[in-house]
Amino acid sequence: MGLFAQEKDSLVGYQKKVLSNVEVDFLMSYYEQSGQHAAVTGGIGNEDLTNYTPTVVVRIPLNEDDVLTADVGLSAYTSASSSNGNPFNQTGASAAYQDQVPRGRGNSGEPTGSPWVASSGASRKDVLTSMNFVYAHSSEDRNQLSSVNLGGSFEYDYESLGMGVSYAQLWNEKNTELSLSTSFYFDRWKPVIPTEMHEYELFGDNFLIADQSYFSGVAVLNANGASVIGYNPNNFTSLSTEKRNSYSASIGFSQILSPRMQFSVFADIVRQEGWLANPLQRVYFQDRPNFYIGNPNAIGDYQSEENTTVFHLADDIERLPKNRLKTPIGLRFNYYLNETVVVRSYYRYYQDDWGIRGNTFQLELPVRFGLSWKLTPIYRFYNQTAATYFAPYDQHLSTASYYTSDYDLSKFDSHQLGLALSYTSLFSEWKILDFGIKNIEFRCSNYNRSDGLNAFIVSSAFLFVLD
Repeated sequence: MGLFAQEKDSLVGYQKKVLSNVEVDFLMSYYEQSGQHAAVTGGIGNEDLTNYTPTVVVRIPLNEDDVLTADVGLSAYTSASSSNGNPFNQTGASAAYQDQVPRGRGNSGEPTGSPWVASSGASRKDVLTSMNFVYAHSSEDRNQLSSVNLGGSFEYDYESLGMGVSYAQLWNEKNTELSLSTSFYFDRWKPVIPTEMHEYELFGDNFLIADQSYFSGVAVLNANGASVIGYNPNNFTSLSTEKRNSYSASIGFSQILSPRMQFSVFADIVRQEGWLANPLQRVYFQDRPNFYIGNPNAIGDYQSEENTTVFHLADDIERLPKNRLKTPIGLRFNYYLNETVVVRSYYRYYQDDWGIRGNTFQLELPVRFGLSWKLTPIYRFYNQTAATYFAPYDQHLSTASYYTSDYDLSKFDSHQLGLALSYTSLFSEWKILDFGIKNIEFRCSNYNRSDGLNAFIVSSAFLFVLD
């Protein structure tokens, strides 16, 4: 590598910095959802979830051309669905194996559970910690921009390490831009599996009578409510790998067509390999008899939210191919109507080799009030076909190689309506210590999916500049 330096004339050679001052973003969002197709309990059950995500982003100019960005955030959630990895736990987690060996009992002395009632196990809540660092370099003429990034995230059953590089080239007085990027993610499951699968994995075919098994002395019921000993989830095998790797490459092209019009197109290719299913998610087979634990009188109402005292034991966990190829392509078109209104539109077509085809359309209409205020209505529509391996609760066949009842892989369409209000301080006259407030934004949106999933999201962002 060769290095050289050149002195610049104090006036003629002046180079404006890419970023003049340190900037700090404080971001916060709250997400709340409800639904009735929990994947952890086989495509049926309570999907209530809340999530808080505080995030801090710091951008530091290293010199005229280089910027270092640090992004650190938390995502704290409470999930009724994931809590039911152990639906029988009423008193807390087992120290030996997180919350997978339950010892909760109802008043009758028998375990109780339901896909409609959240358990008290450890998996009902968790905090995802994420961090990402980006080093970006701009050429002196600002026509080339390159960057590298490194980051990772960690939660109780999953960890991820990611890295990537990108490059952008501008021409035609910066009216034309071509960008290329690639990224790599190396992930690992710390597998947590449903309680019944955990006991079967530990004790094999004798797990219903082994002295140390949770099911020792517990009444297992058939569909008629009679106590039986025939339950055996022999489709289950341990995870063949705990790794999940993802590789992606992206290309984008942007062109300013006129003082009022700008468009861009982009395409991605994403390759995933490893354990792509979620080991906590149950599957039920229609060609196998059903077995339950709990109140026999509630079996007939199992799929009703009125059921709070009986749980259907799984036949297996979700299984999906160890490879997946995704190829989305999309475009954006923005049009400046006047000094008050801009039209921003977005379309993306998605397909993968699991059989999913999807379409996304989004429209934003930013409306300015004076120099500082902007109000933006947002509408987003999405639809998709079902994955080849999806079937609803208790509809899979045990002879299949792959199966899932995760409704994220089902056929559905969704609508999202939102509104954003932002304020930009041109001279950062409002200050906190040495930081001036440059921008404030609030967003809220309502999301509705045709399978009954509903969500509400509210978020805020505060951008500060160090004087």
